[in-house]
Amino acid sequence: MLFYNTHIGVFRMLTKDNVKIGLKTRFGPDWPGVRCGARTKAGGACQRPAVKLTGRCTRHGGKSTGPRTQAGKDKIAALHTTHGRFTKEKRQAAKKRAEVGRAVRSEIKQIEKSLVEQGILDRNWRKDWKL
Repeated sequence: MLFYNTHIGVFRMLTKDNVKIGLKTRFGPDWPGVRCGARTKAGGACQRPAVKLTGRCTRHGGKSTGPRTQAGKDKIAALHTTHGRFTKEKRQAAKKRAEVGRAVRSEIKQIEKSLVEQGILDRNWRKDWKL
């Protein structure tokens, strides 16, 4: 890889010995290549070098091209199909169980409240039942 030193005005090879500098210096403000330009968390544009086809760097989606053939698309669709507790049916069943549980707990609370009001149970009856 060639590196153009703007201070001296010469090209020089980047090797293991002379790469002690980071991306900011290597791809500084005078770098002639295409920048990524994606929006960063700070609000500015990404300054990393862009991949040729997509115009974005490898961090912002420049590396993956996605599936192109029908077999590849089917494989991705199968991978993104959720199984187990995250399927629609399982979520609905979990919601129903949660509703039943809430209803049972509220009913128990009402029964407990009425028993405390009638004097059958102490107000602090749960402390006696701790194990």
